[in-house]
Amino acid sequence: MMNLSEVEKLLLQRWPEVRIEPSLIRIAALSDLLGSPQLSYPTVHIGGTNGKTSTTRFTENLFRALDFRTGRFTSPHLESILERITINCEPISESAFVATYLDIEPYLDLVDSRQQHPLSFFETITAMAFVAFAEFPVDVGIIEVGMGGQWDATNVVQSQVSVIAPISYDHMQYLGNTLEEIATTKSGIIKENSQVILSAQTQSVAKILLSKALEMNSQPYRFGVEFGIKKRTLAVGGQVIDFAGIYQDYQDIYLPLHGEHQSQNAALALAAVESFSGKALNEDLIRTGFAASNSPGRLEVLHNDPFVMVDAAHNPDGANSLKSALKSEFDLATKIGVIAILGDKDVTSYMENIAGVFDQLVISKNNSPRAMEIAELEKIALKFYKPNQIKLVEKLSEAIDFAIAQANLLNQTTDFSNGVVITGSVVTAGEARIILRNKYGKLQSEK
Repeated sequence: MMNLSEVEKLLLQRWPEVRIEPSLIRIAALSDLLGSPQLSYPTVHIGGTNGKTSTTRFTENLFRALDFRTGRFTSPHLESILERITINCEPISESAFVATYLDIEPYLDLVDSRQQHPLSFFETITAMAFVAFAEFPVDVGIIEVGMGGQWDATNVVQSQVSVIAPISYDHMQYLGNTLEEIATTKSGIIKENSQVILSAQTQSVAKILLSKALEMNSQPYRFGVEFGIKKRTLAVGGQVIDFAGIYQDYQDIYLPLHGEHQSQNAALALAAVESFSGKALNEDLIRTGFAASNSPGRLEVLHNDPFVMVDAAHNPDGANSLKSALKSEFDLATKIGVIAILGDKDVTSYMENIAGVFDQLVISKNNSPRAMEIAELEKIALKFYKPNQIKLVEKLSEAIDFAIAQANLLNQTTDFSNGVVITGSVVTAGEARIILRNKYGKLQSEK
């Protein structure tokens, strides 16, 4: 029998996630051969640009608190491919992952032989998630869109609830160069006679999403109108929120995560579970679900002395959320940023949005083949930071070590708290977690 590394190698030999041929033909053919496992349980389908993964995780935690058996599919992963497929909030086991691949393997070559293009890595692992959830079986699948919506491989589900997180610019080479074009593609996850949970959007985007909901005879619930946040207060290790739900208000709910954007993601998740249930939820169970929530790699504090945080912000809107959180929720006298970003992102806008955020900037490179070279990133950074603020360190582990040494020195020579923020990519966040775990043992967020 194969082991995990062998299966992962076979998956990675397929088209990578960033290579897209926009079509549902291949995944639909594979799903049909597998007996359409994604139709054997109800689903909540979560799209948008920023906040999808956190919203998906919150949604699963709420369903678990309500005693649902859950399956969650997210992408990309931070450290292990097993993270993408979780059952009851736990990553699928290595043996189950391998067994699921072997279950579908006979059908992969068959589909490949009949199609112009072979099944991609993402299409294949999406089908694996569908099968794993059906085999368990789950009471509800919580499925995060990979890219776009209309032709994303996950869009062969027939969701009872669709959630659309904030839409902004990303993957323009596939989704379009205007917010309206991007929104049109992402609105494709809205199914007929379903419930639709909409985050706050720009006016033009909101119009497109509402029009799609009307076209599909679906019921929209809008953040700030049918549901939302009544009050948000900072607390130790996170925040306390008063939610305005679809059916009732929920007061003094502790969320052990930082950032106003996370409170909004939590509101989307709560509305999704309410609309799925069709009624108000037990407030104590809601407290339990949110208290158990985490979102690795998103404003995640990995170490306290010195303060080291990682955030997977990788596009301009993500950079804005990071900037806002650092300004309002973290009392750091000196902020040292370690930046490693992918070259196919809007790096100039990203750097513009974090201009002035960091006192020192350590430019580095992650292990992705798409990683931007540090000399190229430096040229962009120099538009927003002075040369004496910038340090180039090629290897990410050495960049992190350098930044931590600088923070330690400042902490020893001043009476203020100084810290490190590692950001720029999901890949960077995942590598940083491994580096910090090797350096300090258990991460602060894991204690």
